[in-house]
Amino acid sequence: MREIIKWIAIGAWMMLVAGIAPAHAQTSKAEEQRRIIARLEASIAKEEKELARLKKSRASQQKLVNSLIRQIEKRNALINATDRQIKELNKEINTSTARIAELTGQHSTLDASCREMARTAYRNYRFNTPLSYLLSAGSATEFARRLASLRSATEYRHSQMQRVVSVRNEVQREREALDAKRTEAAAAKKRLDRERERLRRDRNEAKRVRDNMSRKEKSVMQSVAEQERKLDAAIRELRALTKGNKSGSTFSTTTSGLRLPVAGGRVVRYNGNMMEVVGEKGAAVTSIFEGKVMKISRNKINNKYDVYVAHGEYISSYANLSSVSVKQNQQVARNQRIGTVASMVDPTTMDVQYKIVFGIYAPSPSIKMKASSLFK
Repeated sequence: MREIIKWIAIGAWMMLVAGIAPAHAQTSKAEEQRRIIARLEASIAKEEKELARLKKSRASQQKLVNSLIRQIEKRNALINATDRQIKELNKEINTSTARIAELTGQHSTLDASCREMARTAYRNYRFNTPLSYLLSAGSATEFARRLASLRSATEYRHSQMQRVVSVRNEVQREREALDAKRTEAAAAKKRLDRERERLRRDRNEAKRVRDNMSRKEKSVMQSVAEQERKLDAAIRELRALTKGNKSGSTFSTTTSGLRLPVAGGRVVRYNGNMMEVVGEKGAAVTSIFEGKVMKISRNKINNKYDVYVAHGEYISSYANLSSVSVKQNQQVARNQRIGTVASMVDPTTMDVQYKIVFGIYAPSPSIKMKASSLFK
């Protein structure tokens, strides 16, 4: 009966040990943000050198403002990336804290088990020595079985002691990793505050330079900004590719009542076939109508994405996306997410907005479209 109880106890503890699984390494999203931050910091450092050169060479106010606008864009992107890194680190800190609590509980249970086994073994040794236990066997077979049982119990106690040490060491490693993550999160928070202050200074500097510009320089700068938003060259190329497209072919010049292409967005300006729509940071950009993704390009000036969707032979364009969630030649449904709105600096106020520039183009340049008519 004592043997049965002993093996039941051993089996129960083996099941407990089997249930203790080590933590598996996971790909860190915070690490991904570290790489993004490093690239942005390098780009900002390069832009700062260019700004210094422009100031030293007494370049035109227009060039200086344009350089400051690029700097504001990049610094705002760095702030967003650092904010995401802090959030991911906080998630990892919470996970590590829970893991440490779990491992500490497991260590306490294993340690108590080993101590109890040691006490039981000592009592058995005093009142029923291993030698007497073996010699009292009724046959050679029973002797061999008892000898194997003693060896198994000794090995099990040894393995449990090793497991106690292993879990204790794992707790120590987790605590060290947790301390490192907390230090990194604190440093990232300081960097975030510092970049926000630098962004404020950049905006004030850009406003000061802009205010000192002549009327002619302001006019030229506004003209350049408008030209950057126009996508006529790309549309001319795409018109040839959309001929015969059947996806979204029910779209026409009379189509109306559509949803704005930015979730929760509002129109800040209509300009013929184009419009500017602002939204919240991270807001989804959606296709206004079912169709086919004809082209995805990346703007060399601001490093943002432009997406072109064909609705039959009509084309809608979505400029200034921070990320894209569709692929070229993919069929999309009405109001399907195609990306995320990106930041854009308003050259008149130097404020950072989350905005896209939307355009709608008919199969022929002779057919004039109004963006405003689509959303009434």
